[in-house]
Amino acid sequence: MRMLHSARRSVTAAKTAATRRSKSAMAAMAAMDDTAAGTYPTLFSPLDLGPAIGKLPNRALMGSMHTGLEGHTIPNFAIPWLMGKDKHHEHSDMERMARYFQERAEGGVGLMVTGGIAPNNAGIVAPFGSALVTHDQMVTHKLLTDAVHQVQVPLGYSDTETVPARICMQILHTGRYAYHPFCVSASATQSPISPFKAKALSTKEVETTIGDFVRCAVLAKEAGYDGVEIMGSEGYLLTQFLSPRTNQRTDEYGGSFENRARMALEIVRQTRQAVGQDFILIFRISLLDLVDDALAFDECVALAQQLQDAGATILNTGIGWHEARVPTIATSVPRGAFAFPTKALKEALGQELQIPLVATNRINDPTVAEGLLTDGTCDMVSMARPFLADAELMKKSREGRAEEINTCIGCNQACLDHVFKAKTASCLVNPRACHETELIIRKLPQEQCQNISVVGAGPAGCAFAITAAQMGHTVTLYDQADDIGGQFNMAKRIPGKEEFYETIRYFRVQLEKHGVQIKLGTKVTYEQMSQEGDAVDKWIVSTGVDPRDPQIPGMEGNPKVLSYIDVLRNKAPVGKKVALVGAGGIGFDVGEYLLHFDGQDKTSKDVSVDDFWKEWGIDTSQEQRGGLVSPETHEPKRELYLLQRKKGKLGKNLGKTTGWIHRATLSKGNVEMIDNVKYEKIDENGHLHISRDGEKRVLEVDNVVICAGQVERKELEMSAKGHEDLESKVYPIGGAFFAGELDAKRAIDMGTRLAIRIHEPDVTPGNHNFHATPGPEEKLSNLLSRFM
Repeated sequence: MRMLHSARRSVTAAKTAATRRSKSAMAAMAAMDDTAAGTYPTLFSPLDLGPAIGKLPNRALMGSMHTGLEGHTIPNFAIPWLMGKDKHHEHSDMERMARYFQERAEGGVGLMVTGGIAPNNAGIVAPFGSALVTHDQMVTHKLLTDAVHQVQVPLGYSDTETVPARICMQILHTGRYAYHPFCVSASATQSPISPFKAKALSTKEVETTIGDFVRCAVLAKEAGYDGVEIMGSEGYLLTQFLSPRTNQRTDEYGGSFENRARMALEIVRQTRQAVGQDFILIFRISLLDLVDDALAFDECVALAQQLQDAGATILNTGIGWHEARVPTIATSVPRGAFAFPTKALKEALGQELQIPLVATNRINDPTVAEGLLTDGTCDMVSMARPFLADAELMKKSREGRAEEINTCIGCNQACLDHVFKAKTASCLVNPRACHETELIIRKLPQEQCQNISVVGAGPAGCAFAITAAQMGHTVTLYDQADDIGGQFNMAKRIPGKEEFYETIRYFRVQLEKHGVQIKLGTKVTYEQMSQEGDAVDKWIVSTGVDPRDPQIPGMEGNPKVLSYIDVLRNKAPVGKKVALVGAGGIGFDVGEYLLHFDGQDKTSKDVSVDDFWKEWGIDTSQEQRGGLVSPETHEPKRELYLLQRKKGKLGKNLGKTTGWIHRATLSKGNVEMIDNVKYEKIDENGHLHISRDGEKRVLEVDNVVICAGQVERKELEMSAKGHEDLESKVYPIGGAFFAGELDAKRAIDMGTRLAIRIHEPDVTPGNHNFHATPGPEEKLSNLLSRFM
């Protein structure tokens, strides 16, 4: 209790100072020059963890991410049934996970944390999820730890000193977040993200669970891990015990803060006793829960001090519960927006905090990291998804090549969205992530290299061109526009998608580096393709899409009717009342643009952290438990109608982990969402006549914007049909192959995979669309979903 009172006396000034200094850090970051070697002296300063452990080579922690590579507890007899007899070996060991982490170590990461692995069967994420409870399971992890320890990482900016790369295993007990009927928690409650109500652990079962954590850590050490991260944030089991929101117990593990913290502290204390001093213990401490009736900040301060005393080596920051209705890692979150609680904790404890403290969330750039470290916000930075996007982020930063970094855009589409579908994670801007053993980019023998022309410099075309050039092919890239990027040049203008500028920058740098000849302002025709003859071995058609015509009577030639291209690319004037025809990803993006675009194109460095905090009601003073206050509201810029023909919730097919953000953002504006619409006509005044369930209505709008999907641009492909010499050379990819929504993930993946195999004789038009092989977890999840 004395510790809690002491924490309360020290936090108030720290909170205010932390928020103020967090803002100053952002300003400093924007002004830093990141072109020369040695630009990030603090990021690349070694960190000494004491004589028993030694030094880390730099201040970057690769944070934990679920990837689907962590293994599973599916019985061996079931794997051939799920995968086929010739496939089961691909999922029986840690080879893919080993190569995934080894590449990050080779890219300069000194300390990495695996995805969550449960300490017992109740704690697994989903049926047959990954766990470490037996000796046999332990043995499979040795392949991974051996692979990581083979890598030597440069110590800071030294050219001669190195240390072995290190890896920690995250011990994750999901508690009531588990997606299975055997979930347990502090009390008998049900989370809004699981269909199952949790059983309350008895006092004896709590003690048994503590022992399970300790046993799991001991097994991790036997497997060769350098440490473990004990997951105590994001709303998982230990957070459920720590928070009065989910802990209604009356025994020694409930009631007072001391009792609620007992389980977490006992796990750390007993684990330290069991593993000795030469083992890293990271504790992921929740500093901003973003749900009501959660931890108070002074309780976080007291907990941090007690975790240090119990034997923790490093404190890593956790932000938000998974059920929180505030975005924490999506692209709409400004860079470094959640560093302020870490700064507040560091200042509250002052000299009493003698172990490293890690800041996290939307730190995707070495300049951001350096600013936070230099400002004193933290001792280390956690970057997780940025290492999906670019395994060499640290190496490129250290060598003064930051412009070559493939920056994480925070889209969640191939990482978190995949994991929630039990699919192996990847990355929209880097399809090789988590697929390193199947997507191998290597120089081909000269006799296999070809002369390839790519028509269209959008995401698919750029991805193909860069990868093909890396493979040794001679590549020419055409586009009729005056810049590369295709539809990304529209996406980058959507408020909240400013990170898309970074992908275009990365494409541009890589195209130049790998010698791709770029011809902009050039429209390729069938006649040109035909005239090139044998000079071009393959034509890759990535010409993209055209807007789909919904064929509403009265729209043809009506000046009040605009396409999404008119609005986003051509900046056509739009009135105050607007009907959006189509409520897929394009409709939502145009809605965001019309509501929030202020007339100035912005990059990520221009986004206001203050505005984000106010919009989402984030209490930066942390006076409120959980850190929530009433959001600040503004008068909407426009009145919008968002319409779709289909019956059902609008935006249903948006990203699983980000769709709710887009719906919430639009719902804050003056937007009426209408499903099951029949479009009757657009009259001479530009008013849209609709009917719904037999009831007719006229929307008296200033403009109608067509966002009704896209169709493939097939002119070049179709013109080559019937011309045998040319037809056999034309390979449509991306939107030109299949339009769908504006699916950059599919486009970049298709371009990359085709480029790796385009030299193979059996890769012919129509047999050129390749996909990742579904793992047993995905197949089992699809099977179980029929019954859950």
